[in-house]
Amino acid sequence: MKRQKKKYSRPQKPFDKVRIDEENVLRERYGLKNKKEIWKADASIGRVRNLAKQLITASDNDKKAFVEKLQKRGFKVENIADALGLNKEDWLKRRLQTIVFLRKLANTPKQSRQLITHKHISIGNQIVNIPSYQVSLEEESDIKLSLVLKTKPKKLKIEELKEEVLENTLNDSEISESTFQEIVPIAIKNKGEII
Repeated sequence: MKRQKKKYSRPQKPFDKVRIDEENVLRERYGLKNKKEIWKADASIGRVRNLAKQLITASDNDKKAFVEKLQKRGFKVENIADALGLNKEDWLKRRLQTIVFLRKLANTPKQSRQLITHKHISIGNQIVNIPSYQVSLEEESDIKLSLVLKTKPKKLKIEELKEEVLENTLNDSEISESTFQEIVPIAIKNKGEII
């Protein structure tokens, strides 16, 4: 198998305060794990912009097809100039993690990330556990929370006492319902509980 190249590049100035502050704000707003996700978004938008630059001199049909493709992916683009104006925040808004949070399936962006990685979010019938998954407009309405809680049904106090009394007796056939009605108040007094 051929080794994949990195699909992003690190910033040229590692200690640029303005950039660091901007990245910290983006990281908090979108609940990102680290700044590498911001750099990947920036590189992805860079590739879209490069395609748009190449299509400036292309035919109208090619331009129209490119704009329609971006619109299906959820970007608000009307022409090639709008495609050149896209930035990394536009890319981050189309991530599954952000859309789960905006649709109120999670209380915070970090919680939406956790729900996705724990396989509680599905698109249609397919479970998706990748927070950076780019959601298209068609898929956006199919996102749902499929959280299943496993809990034991709660028993009534009388049923618990009945089971306890039945366990303590040697022979279950010796106790009738009337005898049980007499034993329950005594068992309750012994436990110090009142119904």
